[in-house]
Amino acid sequence: MKAQPFSISEEAEISIITVGPGKNLYDKFGHCAFRVRDPQNQLDWAYNYGTYDFNTPNFYTKFAQGKLLYQLTVAYFDSFLETYQEENRWVKAQVLNLTYSEKNALFHYLQNNAKPEHRDYKYDFFFDNCATKIRDVLVAVLGKELQYNDSFVKEAFTFRQLIQKNVRPNTWGSLGMDVATGAVIDKKATAWDYQFLPQYVYEAAAVATINRQGMEEPLVKTTQSLFENKPEKQASHFLESPLFIFGILGFLLVFCTYKEARKNIRYRFLDGFIFFVTGLIGVFLLLLWFATDHSTTVMNYNVLWAFPISLLLAYWVSKKRPPKWMRRYLVLLVLMLLLLGLHSITGVQTFAIGLTPLFIALGIRYLYVLGFLKRQSSLLPAEENNGA
Repeated sequence: MKAQPFSISEEAEISIITVGPGKNLYDKFGHCAFRVRDPQNQLDWAYNYGTYDFNTPNFYTKFAQGKLLYQLTVAYFDSFLETYQEENRWVKAQVLNLTYSEKNALFHYLQNNAKPEHRDYKYDFFFDNCATKIRDVLVAVLGKELQYNDSFVKEAFTFRQLIQKNVRPNTWGSLGMDVATGAVIDKKATAWDYQFLPQYVYEAAAVATINRQGMEEPLVKTTQSLFENKPEKQASHFLESPLFIFGILGFLLVFCTYKEARKNIRYRFLDGFIFFVTGLIGVFLLLLWFATDHSTTVMNYNVLWAFPISLLLAYWVSKKRPPKWMRRYLVLLVLMLLLLGLHSITGVQTFAIGLTPLFIALGIRYLYVLGFLKRQSSLLPAEENNGA
């Protein structure tokens, strides 16, 4: 619907709307919007900064590159609310304690922002999303008179810990986020930063104040529950979890290595497969790091186990007698796994717990192959050994 450029009446109310988490990974973090309700003008609209156009040219490419534009859209509030009722997600409203001039200033800001030439913005999960827009719009309109404080923060968390609080541990969604995101999100978030999540926009607004002629007044006048969801227990199947699956894969890899050690052989095509898969994942992570605009995928030390160069060396490690320099590369892979463990212990970056069995199995595998190649080299004739 189109936003109309008129003033609202003194009876109008503007609220922060907070929506609870949904079932899917993309809506696990909740949602935020503004509501402008004016009975005198028969107006009840939701201003939603969390929308995007599926018809955008090269939609998926732009999404992958972090270049997809989100936009502010305006809809009838009843339709907005009905969507989340159908999804069984709680909805709360915080009616703002604003003067008539402040209401109109905020309304006109939203109206102007909803124009086609102004509504688009470059989405960033941590720093510019549907939740941070609520805070930033209020600051833009109310200025320095609006005061946020950090009293709602009871314990300091990193950005990663904050997002992981919204997903169940040892799930594929949790693992995917841990693998794709880098060490930049393992720093402590400030109270201001917390507001990238809708729940903390709600909590921050509840304790924020407005300074009027030297007197501090609460930002929120009243809080209302517009819809109470019915809690649904989510089934948890350990046998389908990453820790179990990678535990099985890690066990099989160690078992194969054990069988090889007993026979003093090497399944060279298994090593080629490991190099190919880990290298391919590493190339993907490297592209996320350097070839996209995502702020969260840089400095990703998952490349310590998924090293991109391994993709190029998959052929060489599959050879019956790999080049001598392959031993030095295997030493490098072992050292990088040790560095990964050090980064995890010191808090430089948190890695997916479900991958732990794989890390251990890779370490054992690389050490075995290194030892095997050394033994193989020592058995070669002197002239062949020198030419390897």
